[in-house]
Amino acid sequence: MRIGELAARTGVSERSLRYYEKQGLLGSDRTPGGHRDYLEQAVDRVVLIQSLFAAGLHSRKIAQLLPCMRDADGGPNEIATPRLVEDLTAERERLDVMIADLLRSRGVLDEVIEVAAERAQLTSP
Repeated sequence: MRIGELAARTGVSERSLRYYEKQGLLGSDRTPGGHRDYLEQAVDRVVLIQSLFAAGLHSRKIAQLLPCMRDADGGPNEIATPRLVEDLTAERERLDVMIADLLRSRGVLDEVIEVAAERAQLTSP
């Protein structure tokens, strides 16, 4: 399939798909005319890449991770390593810290909103 069809089917811009290729996250063949030609599996790959970005991983980490994802038969991939597990665990811990910080910030904001709302009611005619 061409890049436009892959973009339409995944909801990802053509620009992002080109970026994924440049980063080694996605591959394509070329037609004799030089156009990108993607296999059907590229749809699932792009969805997976999007999920990993949404989880807070950056493209270099995703590039390390993708070859280690489960094989087509669902079994663990041979090249998954203990180091990868350590790296991904560290990424998850980093996200946990960010989530805790955001929750604290939201709590402070909630308190400010509450005080502001009370003051607004006191000064209202």
